[in-house]
Amino acid sequence: MSKVEPGRYTATIEGDFVVFIIGARINKLRKVRKWMPVVKAMGPMVKELYEHPESGFLGARTMVAGRTVNLIQYWKSVEDLQAFAKNPSDLHFPALRAFNDKVGSSGDVGVYHETYKVAAHDYETIYANMPVMGLGAARGADHRKIGARSETAAARLGTSSESTAD
Repeated sequence: MSKVEPGRYTATIEGDFVVFIIGARINKLRKVRKWMPVVKAMGPMVKELYEHPESGFLGARTMVAGRTVNLIQYWKSVEDLQAFAKNPSDLHFPALRAFNDKVGSSGDVGVYHETYKVAAHDYETIYANMPVMGLGAARGADHRKIGARSETAAARLGTSSESTAD
């Protein structure tokens, strides 16, 4: 387990970035031969991305919720994300092809993704008594203790100078 950082922290990253959420849902539990390859493909793809910082990949977090495996990823740009997705030399391309061939529209396994372009300074973060995670763990992020000028969400977003904690 990661070391807990006692206190309140915030994280920022220079410039615009992308949050990409991707997941797979097991719709038919008994169809193991259909969903197991989908679930097993995720780990090696993320490992490959961590090994190639030039890809524009900044970091990821995996979560399991019931029948769904979710990955929250941080990228430098949509162009970097799309280049990875479309590159036949990267693991994603053959995994997508295998999914389409073996699962297709059968309904045995569902997949989804959401892409959010985040403008510089148009977000805020807070981590209280947590390990370094999320944006704070992304490559190039500045994870730091909250100071007097960043005490509230409004202050971190630059929308208010109020001084009460949130």
